[in-house]
Amino acid sequence: MLKSNFQKGMFTVLVGIVLWFLPVPAGLKPEAWHMFAIFVATIIGFILHPIPIGGVALIAVGLTGFLKVLKPGEALSGFGNATIWLIVGAYMFAKGFIKTGLGRRIAYVIMSQIATSSLKLGYSLAITDFIVSPATPSNTARGGGILYPIVRSLCTAFQSEPDDGTRKKIGNYLMLSTFECDCITSSLFLTSVAPNLLVAKLAKDVTGLDITWGTYALATILPGIIALIITPYLVYKLATPELTQTPEAPQLAKDELQKMGPMSGAETTVLIAFLAALAMWATTSFTGLNATMIALVCIGFMLVRGALEWNDIITEKGAWDTLVWMGGLMSLATGLAKLGFVKWIATGISGSLKGIDPMTTLLILCLINMYVHYAFASLSAHVSAVYAAFLAVAVAAGAPPMLSAIALGVETGIMGCLTHYATGPAPIYFGSGYITQPEWWKVGFICSILFLICFLGIGPMWWKMVGLW
Repeated sequence: MLKSNFQKGMFTVLVGIVLWFLPVPAGLKPEAWHMFAIFVATIIGFILHPIPIGGVALIAVGLTGFLKVLKPGEALSGFGNATIWLIVGAYMFAKGFIKTGLGRRIAYVIMSQIATSSLKLGYSLAITDFIVSPATPSNTARGGGILYPIVRSLCTAFQSEPDDGTRKKIGNYLMLSTFECDCITSSLFLTSVAPNLLVAKLAKDVTGLDITWGTYALATILPGIIALIITPYLVYKLATPELTQTPEAPQLAKDELQKMGPMSGAETTVLIAFLAALAMWATTSFTGLNATMIALVCIGFMLVRGALEWNDIITEKGAWDTLVWMGGLMSLATGLAKLGFVKWIATGISGSLKGIDPMTTLLILCLINMYVHYAFASLSAHVSAVYAAFLAVAVAAGAPPMLSAIALGVETGIMGCLTHYATGPAPIYFGSGYITQPEWWKVGFICSILFLICFLGIGPMWWKMVGLW
């Protein structure tokens, strides 16, 4: 068991060194194998966290240039990628929602209208999550920063506490339902969780396909909404609260809205910028506008109007941390593809799958991709380690490229439902004390089956209907 950060760091370095000096497999250039060694060590560093993952990525990028595996321009290419800056832009939208209180206001407005029962409370929180998800590329910021404080306050308001025997009064249900729905919304938009944008970049590297914001939203909207409609009810049946009727909830929400006062100018500015960005992102295939440039212009509007200040931009640690680690990962992933490693491994694996129907191959890969996440504590680390290789194998086996790219990609958010460590918000909700580990794993596994039925059962039929493959 690796306990200290020093031990974790030494193990990470040792893996990289051992792989580096192993004989280069036939069919690969030495640079490709050395790139793979650095990449594997980086992923292990992401999982073990000997230092923050931004530091791991920075070291890895430096080594690719220092050891002459990549040219300096290639090693730094990920930081200039438009996708990275779209993530930064979406973080700034999330900052606007949280700073101005717009996210809370949306939640309370919905609750004041429909939340007369525990089940309706679950749906009101799911609707809130759905509305704000396109502008929050951190499911931790959305699920933990916007929704969790509301859920926790509701639990206390209904006298449901984790340590006095009342956790199942309503808290257990609300925590589980809100978290599971957050996993769904994380799969709905390219900008609803950061790794989705990494999926789009890797899909382009492997297949040459452009998955735009609008294309991805079109693919996920029907299966995603079906999953959102079913999930609060499914969790309600799996974790039925003792308190089923909540006639006080609408009034509690109205009281909170009264405390907040009328909608401020800053909230209005964020709302206008958000709606404008959504409209322009959804129509990029018609207008030819770049999604990243749209985000930057809308952020500029919020700055000019004073809803955000420059200090808000430069102190948004999540955005700049993501810029460093994901930019570094994109450089490494692009390097692997350019040096021929991804094609080489796809050819090798697809050769062992000869005789298996291409669609069956894709299904097998999707199931492995989903449930191997039990071994991961990060969606980003998972996508970085698995997505490009699995996509390349599926395409090499004869599966339609766009179908394969989307089928594997939509699993990025929903796989977070499996464990209490699978994604950023999970430890927050688990740490509340309302959910035991057996309850979490049971509900998570059952929900994972529902999500697969929606996204990989209904999804492909929908994608065929709208002409995506």
